[in-house]
Parts: sequence; C-alpha cells; structure tokens
Amino acid sequence: MIAKRIIPCLDVRDGRTVKGVHFVGLRDIGDAVELGSRYAEEGADELVYLDISATYEGRHTFTQLVERIASHINIPFTVGGGISNADDAERLLAAGADKISINSAAIRNPSFIDELANKYGSQFVVVAIDAKTINGKWMCTTHGGRQLTERELMSWAYEAQERGAGEILFTSMDHDGTRVGYPCDTYAELSSMLSIPVIASGGAGTSEHIAEVLTRGKADAALVAGILHDGVTTIPEIKDFLHKQGIPVRLT
Repeated sequence: MIAKRIIPCLDVRDGRTVKGVHFVGLRDIGDAVELGSRYAEEGADELVYLDISATYEGRHTFTQLVERIASHINIPFTVGGGISNADDAERLLAAGADKISINSAAIRNPSFIDELANKYGSQFVVVAIDAKTINGKWMCTTHGGRQLTERELMSWAYEAQERGAGEILFTSMDHDGTRVGYPCDTYAELSSMLSIPVIASGGAGTSEHIAEVLTRGKADAALVAGILHDGVTTIPEIKDFLHKQGIPVRLT
C-alpha cells in the first residue's frame, strides 16, 4: 500500500514564512529555509513553498530562495505563486525545485498545463485549486483567493488531469487556517473521480483531522501549516498517530 504523505506548507513573503486565516491577516513565522530544514529533519515527506508576494521583483527574489532551499533540504519540494509562463517554470526548475504549482495562470490559460506537462513531464506539474462554496457549489478562485471564477471544482480538476497535471492540490478557502477539519466528503468525491493523487489543504487542527481526510476523504496527502508553525503538534506526533490508526506512513 502506498504511504500517505505529510507535507508542510510554507507561505513565503520576502524570504520569510507567514501564516494567516482565509489567506489574510498574515503574521511572521520565521526563516523559510530554516523552518523547511527542521520539518525535513522531523520526517516531512515533501515540502510546499508558495510565494505570496510574486511581483516581478519578488519572483527573482524567490528564485534565489529556491536555490537556498535546494542546497539545504534533501526531500522533494514544490514551489508556486505567480508562475505565469514556461520561463518562470524553467527558472525555478533550474534553481532546484522538484515540482511547480500553478493556479491562476492555469485557469487563465488551460493549455499552459499541457505545455508544462509536455515539456517537463506530468510529475513536475501540480495544479493548485483554491475553491469556496457559493450557493452550494465549490467554485474556483484565483489571485490568492481574491477573484472568483466560473470554474467549478470537480470539472476543472478533471480537465487539469486530462491536460497532464500530475497532482491536484485542493485548498478549501472556507476552511483555510480555521483548524476545524477538512471537508472530507468533497475530498472523497474528488479523489474517487480522479486517477492522479489529491493533496488536501485547509483546515487541519488535529491529527484526527488529518487521519480523517486520508481515510474517509481518500486524499493521498495532507498539507499542514499552522498547527506545525505554532507548535500545536509535530510531524513525528502526527505520523505516530496515523501509524497507530493503521494508516500507512513513512516513519523515520
């Protein structure tokens, strides 16, 4: 049985890790490389770094940060935020990233997924979907959750898969930073529909929440941020709990 993955997420602004609720109210957590190194040593399976200040100047600053990450961390890591063309992806790959995550640019130009998958392989391409419930439907957003689109979660995720995405990273905007648990029924529907891995993001408050989304929610991996950053729990504690629940995880 394939091990479930625990993936710390580090939102980065100007080289520092930050965290908010519903993508706003950001507070400083610490140095992005030092924090990532610590999580890697504690047993993280992968890391995700998201550049949330991806202006043109920020993109080049972030590329330098990715080079630092690659030189200090020995587990796979994904980078995203403001990636709008193949040159951006090429620069981050050359800097040492293992995968790139795209969201707004993919919705704006869906063929961008095909382009990246054809050039680098599907395993390099993670399509991130930030969605919220509107009148009972999960609708996709862009620009860090600030702009609502006409794309619906399930149909867009399926299209992204068919265009060559290797993974779907679905963040529930309704649950982000709330620590009330993941929308497991939605993850179960999404995971059952797709043939590629689904990463769950938004709502982790306890190890029980993570166990639930990996079992009832059928997710392949759980993205975790605030409860790690604030010391509520640790990666070893999460994995020990999952292991005792019979959920396959990689133990160090």
